[in-house]
Amino acid sequence: MAVASELPGPALPGVGATLPASVKAGATHVLSAWWLARRLGRLDENGLRILFYHRVSDEEDPLAVTPRRFRRQMELIAAEGYDVVDLGAAAALLDAGLTPRRTVVLNFDDGYRDVAENALPVLEELGFPATVFLPTGAIDGTAKLSWYETQPPLLGWDEIGELDRRGTLRFEAHTLTHPNLLALGDDAARIEIAGSKSALEAMLGRTVDAFCYPAGLFGWRDRGLVADAGFRTAVSCEPGVNLPGGDLLALRRRQIDARDGMLDFRAKLGGGHDSPLPLRRVYRRMRFGERQPVASGRRLAA
Repeated sequence: MAVASELPGPALPGVGATLPASVKAGATHVLSAWWLARRLGRLDENGLRILFYHRVSDEEDPLAVTPRRFRRQMELIAAEGYDVVDLGAAAALLDAGLTPRRTVVLNFDDGYRDVAENALPVLEELGFPATVFLPTGAIDGTAKLSWYETQPPLLGWDEIGELDRRGTLRFEAHTLTHPNLLALGDDAARIEIAGSKSALEAMLGRTVDAFCYPAGLFGWRDRGLVADAGFRTAVSCEPGVNLPGGDLLALRRRQIDARDGMLDFRAKLGGGHDSPLPLRRVYRRMRFGERQPVASGRRLAA
């Protein structure tokens, strides 16, 4: 497996990582150390946090957390007494005005096979549900994840159907081809969003309720298209805690990265990374044309 680059070039339609791994890791370590000094390692138990991964593998990939590290992270969640709920249950709690203490949601983006091979046994052992977001065109081979020279294996439709029925992993929509939605015209964006819902529903034989914006890049129009398609919940890549009254079509998540140590993970679990990394929004605006970052209420920032 080879990564073409940590950031796809402008000619590529898809989007992968949105910050160079070394830069992101350095900033993460600094913020974690500051959190430790400020909070003395005490976890913020309030609100609902969503942690998301891509791969769980020993391969050299900025998107891959090692199986050993993943197990230690999940065991920490269990040891700290967190309740891990699936995304639909989390949305229902928020919609009802509830935020139970020490509650967390787990997501995996893109549908890599190593999630089933290396993450699923740990999740099943601990009784932790998780949501996997699928770009359906990449799954059926009509599209490629453009940030790889050699794409890692993805789950196949037969595997996805079987895993979805088993219940620990629930599969939801992540567009057709994982594009930068901000770079698409209205019709193309609508096809990517609504088309992924109908394609996944046809394969799974059930309603698909949740959507994930590729790389967290979206604006007013894209949120509206997600609502029009009938999704009840959508997740971004904006960091932060989710509280009642927030936008269920722009839920906040924090990514767990390959270079995160246990202090970094504990800080992300416990609120130490609820604010964006320094210069993150400036970088995303310059690199991807992002103009409308997610606000904390029910509306996007103008």
